[in-house]
Amino acid sequence: MARDRDREPRHNELEDRVIKIRRCAAVVKGGRRFSFNAMVVVGDNKGRVAAGYGKANEVPPAVEKATKDAEEHLKRQKRVSLRGDTIPHRVVGRYGASKVVMVPAGPGTGVKAGPGVRDVLVVAGVRNILTKVHGSANPINLVKATIDGLMQLRTREEVARLRGVQL
Repeated sequence: MARDRDREPRHNELEDRVIKIRRCAAVVKGGRRFSFNAMVVVGDNKGRVAAGYGKANEVPPAVEKATKDAEEHLKRQKRVSLRGDTIPHRVVGRYGASKVVMVPAGPGTGVKAGPGVRDVLVVAGVRNILTKVHGSANPINLVKATIDGLMQLRTREEVARLRGVQL
C-alpha cells in the first residue's frame, strides 16, 4: 500500500520513490528513543534525477524531509544524456566502496538491476539497461554511485564538441 503511494506522479510531474527507511535508537534514562532516516529518489522520467536524505522522530516527516531535499538537489542537477530508452555507452559509477557498472541494452530488455539502482534508473527515464554492483551493497551508497555514473554520460555530439572534431 505504501509502495503504491511512492509511484504516483506528483502534481509537478515528478516521481518519487522511497529507497530505504532506517531506524536509529538512542538509549536514554527512560529506555530507548527511536528516530528514523529516509532516503528518497526524485526524477522526471526525462533524464533528471536526484536523491534526498531526511531524518525525523517519525517515518512520514522523515520521508517528507527527504523528498524536499531531493527536489532541491534536482534543481541544481544537470540532465542525463539518454539515447532513446537506454544510455549511450558503458559507464561505471563510484561512491565510497560501491561500484555500479551500467551497460546499454537493446529494446525489450528492461531494467536489469537491484532495488536501489533500479529505482534511480526508472525515475531517470531509463527503460533498457544492464547493471552489476561490485563492492558494498549499502543502498545509500548504491544510489549515489548510480547518480554519479549517470552524470558521467555523454552523447556522441557532446564528445565531438568537447574534443573540437567533426563526426
